[in-house]
Amino acid sequence: MSAAISSPFDTIKIGIVSISDRASGGVYVDKGLPALQDWLTRALKNPLQFEPRLIPDEEASISATLIELVDAGCALVLTTGGTGPALRDVTPEATLAVAHKEMPGFGEQMRQISLRFVPTAILSRQVAVIRDQTLIINLPGQPKAIAETLEGLRGSDGALLMAGIFAAVPYCIDLIGGPYLETDSAVCNAFRPKAAIRTFS
Repeated sequence: MSAAISSPFDTIKIGIVSISDRASGGVYVDKGLPALQDWLTRALKNPLQFEPRLIPDEEASISATLIELVDAGCALVLTTGGTGPALRDVTPEATLAVAHKEMPGFGEQMRQISLRFVPTAILSRQVAVIRDQTLIINLPGQPKAIAETLEGLRGSDGALLMAGIFAAVPYCIDLIGGPYLETDSAVCNAFRPKAAIRTFS
């Protein structure tokens, strides 16, 4: 019997939060958490430990969940849902309420990607913030849009037309003192300055 081969990469704890009144109430099956877990599992070479949460659109509950996941040691927390202009859409407010720093570039890039498909992308209010040593990012609610904003847009030949936001995530987590995330370049080619790249034998 051969011994198990350990990964050279750090195990990463990631919080994934789907925010929906109806899904959390059992009206329909949530698609956000499976979409997030599927994409992250394909994109990252690290062993992953997911902390999933399915919660309603309640600002206090969202903020409390984000704080809980940060305190639990998640290097990254991704939310999906609740970022539009509807009265019950309060994810950005709840996220900003727990922020130590705002990272506006993530939201700007997500809207640029979505504008390639629909003019109503300007109604999306996704934000990204840092709390302690954790990066928190609001994502769209639809699985297709989640993948597009994380991975970017590709042409019919597979060439990258517009970088997705995840290309900047590993280096951002480096800079705030988090663990080293290694991506699968076939899914997402993360960018780091040469001095920040680690090599593994």
